[in-house]
Amino acid sequence: MPVLLFLIDTSASMNQRTHLGITYLDIAKGAIETFMKLRGRDPASRGDRYMLVNYEDVPFGIKAGWKESHATFMTELRNLQATGLTTIGQSLRTAFDLLNLNRLVTGIDNYGQGRNPFFLEPAIIIAITDGNKLTSSGGVQDELHLPLTTPLPGSELTKEPFRWDQRLFALVLRIPGNASVEPEPLVGVPLDDSPITPMCEVTGGRSYSVFSQRMLNQCLESLVQKIQSGVVINFEKTGPDPPPLEDAPAEAVKSGLQPWHCCHKLIYVRPNLKTGVPIGHWPIPEAFWPDQNSPTLPPRSAHPHVRFSCLDAEPMVIDKVPFDKYELEPSPLTQYILERKSPHTCWQVFVCNSAKYSDLGQPFGYLKASTALNCVNLFVMPYNYPVLLPLLDDLIKVHKFKPTLKWRQSFENYLKTMPPYYIGALRKALRIMGAPNLLADNMEYGLSYSVVSYLKKLSQQVCLR
Repeated sequence: MPVLLFLIDTSASMNQRTHLGITYLDIAKGAIETFMKLRGRDPASRGDRYMLVNYEDVPFGIKAGWKESHATFMTELRNLQATGLTTIGQSLRTAFDLLNLNRLVTGIDNYGQGRNPFFLEPAIIIAITDGNKLTSSGGVQDELHLPLTTPLPGSELTKEPFRWDQRLFALVLRIPGNASVEPEPLVGVPLDDSPITPMCEVTGGRSYSVFSQRMLNQCLESLVQKIQSGVVINFEKTGPDPPPLEDAPAEAVKSGLQPWHCCHKLIYVRPNLKTGVPIGHWPIPEAFWPDQNSPTLPPRSAHPHVRFSCLDAEPMVIDKVPFDKYELEPSPLTQYILERKSPHTCWQVFVCNSAKYSDLGQPFGYLKASTALNCVNLFVMPYNYPVLLPLLDDLIKVHKFKPTLKWRQSFENYLKTMPPYYIGALRKALRIMGAPNLLADNMEYGLSYSVVSYLKKLSQQVCLR
């Protein structure tokens, strides 16, 4: 059920009139209504939740949150007035805190236990502003700063105010007071050069510089397409580039940093056709090895940093052992992989510092082009799957689920290299396979008592507002 939060600039400058004879605030209100009509064409929109935040101070700026009905949203939207300052930093913080209010209750972020792409609450913030100078009671600012302090308990567990399933898009209204005689660009809508643009990009979103009603409609059509169930991941190359393709022309071989070396993109998390909600088995590992003696958790970055190695590997899948498959949003990385036309090899993926004794960590999955070469998928497997999967294959085919002492020793050695929070997922996978008794019931999950107590206390503290 996606959350669509509109953050509306209600600073006094939104009262300026355009050559269309209406104010920027009128245009913003009309844009939201148009967006809702466009979105309403999709049957999936029945589960949408709309929220409305403006530039007033907390709590007055939250016009429609978790509790308010759709009718309240519409009433508050029509009643908006432009009277204040351009306090977008504080208002963005309010918007993110509102979205994050219930995450500690639901345990969706799974702090310290691996990140589950299939536990998500997709949200899009659409900010509509005039791009004027940022003003506050302290004067004019050149850069967008979000307040570091927040009343939301547990916010220190993530370094950024947003989460990996939340993206910010900005419609920056630049429609002039007098009709322009210059022709509009025929293709695309440019990024805006206002301070909100870097903030959009860091969340996996973007800004739009809007010079006409036609461009605005184009942007709204584009934004409706952006409503996707997914999470943002930083993919970054580790190690050397792959060898050039045999038939590649010499000038096609480029040295130095390439766009595909580092991409900040969505992986699509599709709902299960039977249940209507995403289903998965394995987490993406944490960027630290859990320490049972540590009284606190290290803060986590909103987007996991996943390294990929360009050494060709064999895509491993074993019958009865579950795996998760996520399609990557098109990017320079997907384009590069598809151009190599190698659907039968894969590139392993890692999270640095996820292993006990290795900086790069052990592979937790791989990137692979689809057989039809029309998309690239991230396969998420058990941690250090090149060691575990052959063991499980032997258990099934050689030992017929009656492991020898030597097999058990190899399995015990593997478990020592696996982050302890994988125990639950591994136990479930072994049960699916028909080998439920391989793991001791008392195996620890790796978090200290004080961390477990703190997370439990947080989930009880935070409640619906």
